[in-house]
Amino acid sequence: MIKKQLKYLALWSFLLGLVVIVFLQVISAQNINQLIQSNQHLLKELSVRNNLRRLEMSMLTLESDMRGGVITSDRANLSSIRKHIGTIQAQLAVLNTQLSSRNSESDIRKLNFLVNEKISFNQHVVDTFFAKGKDAAELIIDTNRGKIIRDSLQQIIAELEGSRQYQLRHLIGFMQNSGTQAQGWGFVLALIACLFIALAFWYNVNQGRYQQRMITALNESEKKIKDAAKIKEQFMANMSHEIRTPMNAILGFTNLLQRTQLDGQQKNYVDFIQSSSENLLTLINDILDLSKIEAGMMHIEEAPFNLSGLLNSIETMFREKANQKGLQLTMFLEPNIPDALQGDAVRLTQILMNLLSNAIKFTDEGSVAVTVHATEQTQDAVWLRFSVKDTGIGIPLQKQQQIFERFRQAEADTTRRYGGTGLGLSIVQQLAELQHGKVIINSNEGQGSEFIVTLPYKVASTAVIRTGQDAPLLLTVKGVHVLVAEDNQMNQQLIRHLMRHWQLECTLVQTGNEVLDVLRHQSFSLILMDVQMPEMDGYTATLKIRNDLKLSIPIIAMTAHALAGEKEKCLSYGMNDYISKPIRENELYNLIKKYTTTAMKDSDTENIIDLTYLKELSKGDLEFENAIIRQFIIQVPEELELLQEAIEKHNLSKIKSLAHGMKSSVGYLGLMNKLQQPLQRLESEAVTNEQNPHFQKDYDQVRHICNLAAAEAKKMLGYLYV
Repeated sequence: MIKKQLKYLALWSFLLGLVVIVFLQVISAQNINQLIQSNQHLLKELSVRNNLRRLEMSMLTLESDMRGGVITSDRANLSSIRKHIGTIQAQLAVLNTQLSSRNSESDIRKLNFLVNEKISFNQHVVDTFFAKGKDAAELIIDTNRGKIIRDSLQQIIAELEGSRQYQLRHLIGFMQNSGTQAQGWGFVLALIACLFIALAFWYNVNQGRYQQRMITALNESEKKIKDAAKIKEQFMANMSHEIRTPMNAILGFTNLLQRTQLDGQQKNYVDFIQSSSENLLTLINDILDLSKIEAGMMHIEEAPFNLSGLLNSIETMFREKANQKGLQLTMFLEPNIPDALQGDAVRLTQILMNLLSNAIKFTDEGSVAVTVHATEQTQDAVWLRFSVKDTGIGIPLQKQQQIFERFRQAEADTTRRYGGTGLGLSIVQQLAELQHGKVIINSNEGQGSEFIVTLPYKVASTAVIRTGQDAPLLLTVKGVHVLVAEDNQMNQQLIRHLMRHWQLECTLVQTGNEVLDVLRHQSFSLILMDVQMPEMDGYTATLKIRNDLKLSIPIIAMTAHALAGEKEKCLSYGMNDYISKPIRENELYNLIKKYTTTAMKDSDTENIIDLTYLKELSKGDLEFENAIIRQFIIQVPEELELLQEAIEKHNLSKIKSLAHGMKSSVGYLGLMNKLQQPLQRLESEAVTNEQNPHFQKDYDQVRHICNLAAAEAKKMLGYLYV
């Protein structure tokens, strides 16, 4: 409080100082003006005195020249008298101007009278000289009239000089007083300036000390914030580990239970367990995503991806949920949008899945529509507008901003009625902003909602889109021995079962020390290393394996931390790869194949199936993947047969419907990059009823690719279904 008062005191002092300085400047200006005026008056008085003396001298000179000319009879000298008279009259006119004041009015009249009398007298003498001669002129001179006038003139000039002398002394005194005042005010001004400079210096020094203390306090505060952030990060890592570890066992054993013989009620129970576990895992992932975004650890990647394939995969994933609620799910992609884009497909999928999940959740009847338009487009980039519109319960206008806040939903009972945590839209908004996009909502209560996400993407060359993946790897079972370091009993049981199911030999240990002891006496094909174990963690154990034991055996980290940078940390300690818990069977299986077996490829056959989106959508559910592949093998030949029949009969509506439907079928196995053009042309030409359509040409191309994919899928089932 005192510091605040001092600040205001210094401020008011500064303002008061400005006012005083301005006042002193005004006073100084007035004093200077008075000094200038006094100097002008002084110069005027001096000029008057000089002119009076000059007039007196001129009068005396005139009289002397007149007398001398008469006495010497010098006609030339007397002739120049008129010139002297003109000079005297000019001097008198100047004096009349300078002496024009009420105080000198009578004296000026006398002066003018005497000067004119003197001039007249002298002129009369001269005229008499020229008219009557020297003697007559001398008689006039001897009358002493000229002397009387001269004496009177000298007396009046003396009086005028006396009065001017008084004014001159007054002016000099006034100037001295003004100078003294100006000097005094200057001293006061200098004193005040010094005072305020001292005050400002004191205040600045005091503020500098205060700021230094604040900087020190801020440094300490920043250090505490960083420490708190590290503690929070460590807490999140520990919580992630502690929650994901039992979740790993729950999901793993649930998958194993689903493969056993179960009656209807048991199967329902197991499905409920799996659904609840997946929901809990989704919540954990959402919280971790928010934590990553807060910490600035959420990285947006740029990689080529197929937009239509991504949309078809998402449509396939949500189709069943929409059908269960009797909703019409539609997706429309503007035809002129480039299919090959470069950006973060995973984050786009996450955004659309959150919005679609909400749309279906909050819609009991009607439809859910996803449309994609290009708002701006150049040769190298495109701004896309993703719209997810439903006919659901809608959102009141006053609640539309708060739904983007964490753990907030439109109504208090929304969580109880529909489930959810209120994190999805917050993540959507922040993911959009991280990609330099934005989210807009249009909604009315009871009339549905529309969420619009605008995102920029670069246009990628179709050549860089992956057209397929390597042929599945055959696992060479013979001779593969895996060392598993895991301290959780449930996870040990799950991994033991998986290894047995895959016909792999494994040895289980619980600490890093046991890992080192076993490796000193036995060799292994691979190590699955839990990073958090008692006595010695996985990081330390890996360093000792690389540095002390000098072993290059592949090490795969198993961690439930799942935080940004965890994979890089594992690799920096010498591990070869990384898998997060809960462990997905196919992900673990593929990692083991990668580091323990060699690829067996059919060099004569090009692999065109790409299971990237299928694996992302299945979230490790191998049964789901196999079911989709089996459905593709059965469904696509039937659709091809129906499409051929429709082309032969020129049934345009059926051609359009079948071509549109096949986009979803082939998109699930990553074939849209090859079939996008022919299927799109089949559909568009069926709508426009072209005169010379490319129906047969496009159909042959689709059939050829689908037949190759079906053959590849049949071979793949033997590898994937273990």
